[in-house]
Amino acid sequence: MKKIFSCIIFLCATFSFSQTKDFKVSGTIISEIDNMPLESATVYLERVKDSSLITYTISDKKGNFTLQEKSADKKANLYVSYVGYQTYYKQVDLNTSRINLGKLNLLTSNSLDEVVIKSTAPITIKKDTLEFHVNSFKTKKDATVEDLLKQLPGVEVEEDGSIKVNGKPVNKILVNGKPFFGDDPTITTKNLTKDLIEKIQIVDTKTKAQAYAGEDGDDENKTINLTIKEENNKGVFGRVSAGAGTQKTYEFAGMLNRFNNDQRVSVLVGGNNTNSPGFSFGEIRKMFGGGNSMSFNSNGSFAIGGRSFGGGKGITTSKNIGVNYADELSDKVDISSDYFYSASNSDDKTTTERENFLPDGSYFTNAISNSQNDNYNHSANIDFDIELDSTLLVNIKPSFRYSKSETRYNRSEASLDADNTLTNQSNAASFVSSYGNNFSNKIDVTKKIGSNGSYLKFEIINKFNVNKTDDFLTSETNIYGENPEEITRDQFTEGENKLNSFAAEIAYRLPIIPKELFINFEYDFKRDKRNDIKSTFDRDLISDNFTSFNTELSTDFEYVDQESSPGISLNLKKEKLSARINSNYVFRSLRNSDFLRPSLSLKRKFQAVELSSYMRYRFSPKATFYMNYRMRNSSPRIQQLQPFQNVSNPLNTITGNPNLDPTTTHSLYSNYNAFDFQKGTGFYFNFSAVFNENQIVSKSTINEDYVRETTYANVSGGKRLRGGFSFSKKKKIDSLRSLKYSVGAYGNYNKNINFNNEVQYASNVASVSPRITITYTVKDILEIRPRYSVSFTKNKYDIEAFKDREFLYHSLDIETATFLPKNLEWRNNIKYNYNPNIAAGFQKSAWFWNSTLAYSVLKDQGVVTLKAYDVLGQNTNARRTATEDYIQDAQSTVLEQYFMLSFSWKFNSLGKKGESGNDDGFYFD
Repeated sequence: MKKIFSCIIFLCATFSFSQTKDFKVSGTIISEIDNMPLESATVYLERVKDSSLITYTISDKKGNFTLQEKSADKKANLYVSYVGYQTYYKQVDLNTSRINLGKLNLLTSNSLDEVVIKSTAPITIKKDTLEFHVNSFKTKKDATVEDLLKQLPGVEVEEDGSIKVNGKPVNKILVNGKPFFGDDPTITTKNLTKDLIEKIQIVDTKTKAQAYAGEDGDDENKTINLTIKEENNKGVFGRVSAGAGTQKTYEFAGMLNRFNNDQRVSVLVGGNNTNSPGFSFGEIRKMFGGGNSMSFNSNGSFAIGGRSFGGGKGITTSKNIGVNYADELSDKVDISSDYFYSASNSDDKTTTERENFLPDGSYFTNAISNSQNDNYNHSANIDFDIELDSTLLVNIKPSFRYSKSETRYNRSEASLDADNTLTNQSNAASFVSSYGNNFSNKIDVTKKIGSNGSYLKFEIINKFNVNKTDDFLTSETNIYGENPEEITRDQFTEGENKLNSFAAEIAYRLPIIPKELFINFEYDFKRDKRNDIKSTFDRDLISDNFTSFNTELSTDFEYVDQESSPGISLNLKKEKLSARINSNYVFRSLRNSDFLRPSLSLKRKFQAVELSSYMRYRFSPKATFYMNYRMRNSSPRIQQLQPFQNVSNPLNTITGNPNLDPTTTHSLYSNYNAFDFQKGTGFYFNFSAVFNENQIVSKSTINEDYVRETTYANVSGGKRLRGGFSFSKKKKIDSLRSLKYSVGAYGNYNKNINFNNEVQYASNVASVSPRITITYTVKDILEIRPRYSVSFTKNKYDIEAFKDREFLYHSLDIETATFLPKNLEWRNNIKYNYNPNIAAGFQKSAWFWNSTLAYSVLKDQGVVTLKAYDVLGQNTNARRTATEDYIQDAQSTVLEQYFMLSFSWKFNSLGKKGESGNDDGFYFD
């Protein structure tokens, strides 16, 4: 089979090479007005016979460009496109291998006398927008938006569907400028198909108020806007899919979209018992589960392996339905709304082994837990844009959510000393049902004043949340040693949590230099009122009912957190440089009323200065540097302040500390990214640092029976440093083959200050993780993408009682795809993870192989798919977690091997003739 496959590739390549020849076209793009070079002009060649794209490039800062390619064409049409200038056209003779066109003068655009040239640049670089014309990038049949994004230069799509553009994450995807099913980008990218889309626009993420007022967006995140083809804005399209497999596995999904110009209605339905998102059509590339990296937590701990081998944690059965509606109700009113219903059932068994560190040695905790959870959720979101006139925009966003859940949980835990002697053990079982009603509303009003950039903004946010719980608990705790104790509980707790939140912000921007330098005056106000009531009743042995009120385990709090903050900022906005410096003064008061224990009620007031600033410099449309600094002040949580003794866990009593001070956090972030379209290279670098003063940490004392008493304390000296870089290059080997590689490394350093039995110490966690990815493509025949990463971690302590620890973790992923014979697509996803440091009894390594075979039928409208999950039967999610005072190994229930046969059918009445247009773009990498 390998020999036959190699022969096919060889014959295809030989035929292609015999028909093509090398050519090189170069020149310089000049503005005719001032005779200055034009950087980032798009230069591209199209075939004379069908206008399909041959190749393209972007001019450099001196206006120079080079087009180098192979082609069988004798002549080609050359176009030069630049925003604000007329498109330049010239036919070139490709029989000449080296063509120097010299200086090409571009005329400014004038719609009255400009000759319209019917051609579309594959890439257009505007001031703050990168725009791709979809037909210039050919993909496989039935390609989704996600498949298309993978072809675009500078865009990376991870296995979990997350997207990065030049190293920056995409946190929002719009369709014709409106949200499509809320804030989950993968719903859009995995379900909309490429043949609907005309353009893809990439910009810095902005709120609607920011965009309307002309403010800078969020430089750390990107937004993608998908522009639907005009002829595809009216009609119905969608798809349905269903499958059944071994181990009683199943999945189904359906999508129906009706577009009527500005009106859009979409319905999604899905369900499965294979741990997959309900709205993912998985006939080609199924989302099989979690990632395989080492992650750092906010407290400085790190997890090696995560959901290690793709199977995730537990087994979940889910059903979902969603409806999205968007429309222009009038010239002044836009609406976008969605409704979701989701139901899920999860089942998990987790085994953990933990080594706990003490100044005088270690002790061990082993636990086994089982949980079954049922969740039901309804949510609805509405977004109104009301443009009362050309200077006044009102945005209203109400949101509703209802949730219900039932959880059955039991856990057995035992602690042993260094000699393996049992010191305490506990068994607990509970049944919890909960109900939640949440409502929030956000109103933004933006008024532009004059034409120099002045504005007045007003924002109100209010939230009303009510959550109720019924908790039945039985537990038995045994503490051994010289003073043995047995604690038995049989209780019912009725709980209610309420939140009433109100926030308002007003801002006025005054121009100092019109459209360039501004001074902003701002005032923020926020008030949160929370009620926390837990009424616990012990079972009465005589009546056998829960009638005996347990004051010790009950609470009745009213907590008010109020904050007001006036501020002033200075903003600079020039063509290449934009910057902002802001200062505000925070007045904050906390009041907690304890109606069960009035003596524990307290009031605290805090005042602090906060600072923030950023600077963005665009060296060119292809390279940007960004840096920000923030100093923030955060007060202790009421649970940390109030001296209430929480004895709900007999093995860990927690008491607040009313003498805590606020925490001051200094954070610095910077990044540089550049993408050279002419060379096909991309580079990204980022660095961040966080320093804490008066950080609040847990302070535990552990007795000889390993029972904890925990409170809180302020410490200083904690820090977090992050940094990383990535370099990628894409190269066409010839007209058939292309190669892309990406190398990078990411490093972390955490210094965590903590206590252990009254001893203050620091743990220093340092980690570096180099990685490499290679993608080799033979057009319409083969794709291979291997990825390898290795993580080195060292945890070093500044006290001799704790031994330094080192960890090593390897991860290898291999993705393959073949497209021969016609209509057949075979994809494989192979993972290998190796964790040599995990404890005995846990699986150190495993191969995890998923395979999908799909065959197109019914003139490409139908797809028959055979999927194999965990072909080798080695799925596991063994993982190691390390913190400043323990190391834990854990393993949970995973989805086991299954095979599934499914069928998918798509329908489409879009386009002028009731069908989607053909993809006439030329394949280009």
